[in-house]
Amino acid sequence: MDLNLLRRGGQKPGNLLRRALKVPVWADLGLRLGAAFLLIGIVVLVHWIDRAGLKDTHDGQISFLDVVYFTMISITTTGFGDIAPVSDRSRLIEAVIVTPIRIAVLFIFVGTAYNFIIKRSWERFRMAQIQKNLTDHIVVLGFGVSGAEAVAELIARGTSPECIVVIDPSEARLEAASKLGCNVMEGDATRDATLIDVHIDKARAVLVSAGRDDTSILITLTARHIAPGVPISTVVRAADNEVLAQQAGASTVINPVRFTGLLMAGCANGTHVAEYLTDLASIEGRVQLVERQITAAEAGKALSELTSGRGLRILRAGRTIGFWEPEAAQLQSGDVIVEIVPTSAE
Repeated sequence: MDLNLLRRGGQKPGNLLRRALKVPVWADLGLRLGAAFLLIGIVVLVHWIDRAGLKDTHDGQISFLDVVYFTMISITTTGFGDIAPVSDRSRLIEAVIVTPIRIAVLFIFVGTAYNFIIKRSWERFRMAQIQKNLTDHIVVLGFGVSGAEAVAELIARGTSPECIVVIDPSEARLEAASKLGCNVMEGDATRDATLIDVHIDKARAVLVSAGRDDTSILITLTARHIAPGVPISTVVRAADNEVLAQQAGASTVINPVRFTGLLMAGCANGTHVAEYLTDLASIEGRVQLVERQITAAEAGKALSELTSGRGLRILRAGRTIGFWEPEAAQLQSGDVIVEIVPTSAE
């Protein structure tokens, strides 16, 4: 459903956010109209079979056209009185068969009006309110190969698709994202207005994968300007652009070409290294890497004493401490750790 997203501060509506409908509008309307016409057809057939019980005050003859006419004025409760049931059987048919069908047809049309006017208007209003209060969501800027894989992995790890907002200029890509249940927006992510519309400053994380390094770096620069405190992960494919992405404000820079090279090199020195790295990266593996803050109970313990998994690294005051370094012998309040945990433990 297309929803006008109101910018902060009472500004004019910005870009449009959409979410996939369970049933397309044309299919829903077609099913309703088909059901209504089927019921009307049944009434026409019943009246035609029992036409002897009807009386036409105009010419005394009941033709098929008269039956269709009588059915329509009967279904719509117009009732001009020029054709009327006169036999007991005809009146019983009107009471027992036609009246329930008449009510059903009226419910179909009333339900259609409710669904396409009242319900959808309410849905637009409800979604607009949700958008105005967007927080702790994940914004995916670019839904190419990398973006699509990232979203699929997020959903596999338990992230609700309704917490994911995908922005891309391609309608075909947005259609694929909406089928996953994500909120989607067609727009240019290099523009401030587009990112403001999805409250990027309140997001949990931003994933940038525009397909071109220059575009990804520009998007990162724009996103960092609007959301200075939000983690931004950016995909670049040229090694010399990694520094530029970091300078643009990326918290994490991912180079799929370099990572592929690492996997291939691992295969050269051992057949199971690449397999294990893939295992770590995917929710489908037996283990996975997790980054989290330590608990109060873990403060003062050694990194090797963690019971939730195998501690690998500590991030402390901007420093990175390996598990082999002396500082890893005592965790401190506020430390962020990277550990390997079994997938079943998540």
